[in-house]
Amino acid sequence: MLEAGKTYLTTNKHFVSGIRDLSQQCKKDEMISECLDKFGDSLQEMVNYHMILFDQAQRSVRQQLHMFVKEDVRKFKESKKQFDKVREDLDIALVKNAQAPRHKPHEVEEATGTLTITRKCFRHLALDYVLQINVLQAKKKFEILDAILSFMHAQYTFFQQGYSLLNELNPYMKKLASQLDQLVIDSAVEKREMEHKHATIQQRVSLNDFSYDDSKADFNVDAPNGVVMEGYLFKRASNAFKTWNRRWFSIQNSQLVYQKKLKDVLTVVVEDLRLCTVKPCEDIERRFCFEVVSPTKSCMLQADSEKLRQSWIQAVQASIASAYRETPDNYYIERLDRTASPSTSSIDSASDCRERSIKGETILQRVQSIAGNYQCCDCGQTDPRWASINLGITLCIECSGIHRSLGVHFSKVRSLTLDSWEPELLKLMCELGNSTINQIYEAKCEHLELKKPTSGCSRQDKEIWIKAKYVEKKFLNRLGSIELENDRKPQRWSLKKCHRNNSTTKVPSAHRKYRREMGNVSPAMLSSAATLERKFRRDSLFCPDELDSLFSYFDTGSGPRSLSSDSGLGGSTDGSNDILVFGTVVDSVTEEECEVSEDSSGEAETEQEPSDPEDLRELHPGLLMYRASHARNIPFMAEALANGANVNWVNEEDESKTPLIQAVIGGSLIACEFLLQNGADVNQTDIRGRAPIHHATYLGHTGQVCLFLKRGANQHAVDEDGQDPLSIAVQAANADIVTLLRLARMNEEMREAEGPFGQPGDTTYLDIFREFSHMASNNPEKLSRRSVHFSQSCR
Repeated sequence: MLEAGKTYLTTNKHFVSGIRDLSQQCKKDEMISECLDKFGDSLQEMVNYHMILFDQAQRSVRQQLHMFVKEDVRKFKESKKQFDKVREDLDIALVKNAQAPRHKPHEVEEATGTLTITRKCFRHLALDYVLQINVLQAKKKFEILDAILSFMHAQYTFFQQGYSLLNELNPYMKKLASQLDQLVIDSAVEKREMEHKHATIQQRVSLNDFSYDDSKADFNVDAPNGVVMEGYLFKRASNAFKTWNRRWFSIQNSQLVYQKKLKDVLTVVVEDLRLCTVKPCEDIERRFCFEVVSPTKSCMLQADSEKLRQSWIQAVQASIASAYRETPDNYYIERLDRTASPSTSSIDSASDCRERSIKGETILQRVQSIAGNYQCCDCGQTDPRWASINLGITLCIECSGIHRSLGVHFSKVRSLTLDSWEPELLKLMCELGNSTINQIYEAKCEHLELKKPTSGCSRQDKEIWIKAKYVEKKFLNRLGSIELENDRKPQRWSLKKCHRNNSTTKVPSAHRKYRREMGNVSPAMLSSAATLERKFRRDSLFCPDELDSLFSYFDTGSGPRSLSSDSGLGGSTDGSNDILVFGTVVDSVTEEECEVSEDSSGEAETEQEPSDPEDLRELHPGLLMYRASHARNIPFMAEALANGANVNWVNEEDESKTPLIQAVIGGSLIACEFLLQNGADVNQTDIRGRAPIHHATYLGHTGQVCLFLKRGANQHAVDEDGQDPLSIAVQAANADIVTLLRLARMNEEMREAEGPFGQPGDTTYLDIFREFSHMASNNPEKLSRRSVHFSQSCR
């Protein structure tokens, strides 16, 4: 029974596991999923009760009976053997006594004595034997009864627990039974309707009133999911054989894309339909063909019928017209923006469609968890699913359409569920949020007659508010004329220092040179450079037999909330670190926030040094952007931008550096992403001819180098010393940056060799750059640098 019970339990467990797997497959149907989860849990409880029952049987029945048989019965059997042996001796003694002759008194006496002794021994053992028989018979009764009674108690408990469990489940089962009856009725109704439709379609076919493409000839430019039209088309390959392949095409987000199967990667045929023309083709052998022509390539497509061909041509033309309507007068601005800060989907577009949908839910949840983001920034509608990536706000679908009409120089709109997001862009969204941006753009809205619209207001009211807010900027507290409220403190710059023992780690020559060149800059800038020198000391060399070394470092940076050494605190040559903070942060920075972790054995000390705080009201917007970029304060960068700051502002007093270069020196990847999303020129140089990628390479900021390469940085440009980024990285022995630059250069050469119709990039190149981005944001602990000594031993 126990062996069969174990098999039964094992099979039951597999059955319960199967029910739970089925529940996971039915997650979309809430009713079935809930039912299977409840029943699976109940059956698992029954399995647990069965395990307890069989365990009780093992202890109460099997073990007790085993003890009775193996000990008590075994002792009895040994006594019986002794009794049988003495009985045989008695029989032998009786025979010898009967055979003793009369004339031999000696033998008679001996036989009589042996018989007497043997009889006494037999009677003694017989008494013991009878006693053991009686004792064993009595023990047998209570041993068996006790074991069986204990087992029956276990059975009673098992069925009692099962009854209680199922009794609690009974109301739900009754409710489910009633719902099941309704489902059966609905299914029967649906079946009848489908049969009726089937009969109608058959009748139309018989009357030649139905064509294959009737159900697929419609398109909708204003579709809520962004898909204007989709369906199968034949595509002529660009190879020498000009083969035709059937692919699933769709028009979405002003792009023409296709995929081989449902879960395959989306391939972009035309990145921007506004640059294209479409025309029917009658000069080739195949019927129903049309051609989509872009400035760089053309794509020959074939529909299944003439009606479908006309529908596709009209859908492309309508999408082109719609795209022009949504972004009037901003065509060249958007093209310039794409050159400086291309869509982040350029790397993530190779991800799997299923992963993108799962990731979309995660992105939606993360972005909506930021303060104020669960409502539309402009009208307050709940559960917004669109975002302005350069402003860092969430929007409802109607407000997102209005933002699109403003132009990309005001707002870049992206879907939180349909589009792919790079990690640095997601972190940028989490740094800002609706509450932060509304504090900037709606600072004086209470004092004006114009009221903020609600979700129930008309589109016209919302459009008036959004244009007044972001284009005319009526509600800003302008820099230089800020009227402070009584409960608001002036926003000022302040300075703190963290002292530490000097480290004796050897610094690469390229970095020492960069440090000497920084000698004539301001103390705050010198502070940051020294800190970056400390980081550079931990530089590692590439070890080719370890793949993880490709991703050995990625300086993600952090916002103003983190002022620790890992966030890039400034360090000075006298062994101290300067921390540049401003705004409300001045009053909240504590000694703990100023602690700096150092690889050396020296301990950091913090102290407050007196400095003259600078009033932000007196700063030029460009200078505010410049300083905020170095201090990693994204909200103040947004406020400077709202006040008209030029993201490419040049500081003539500091070697013509730009805010983007300052963000590099400050060590913040997110600040760089913010500037690039707002139109910063990734190739703008300072007075020494150094672009942001040169500075990032000198400082060993692998993450920023990766970001600039993705944003189209020119790695062939040389500075006044004739150094390009690759030669700088080689001199500094920074294998990570060398690897990235060489991969990017190799990919560039491959694309040039492929010609204008080549693929968008090598798969290995895309995978490595995507891995850098994702590991930096999701698993930063894997990106810690190894020591120089370990790297040299690897080499």
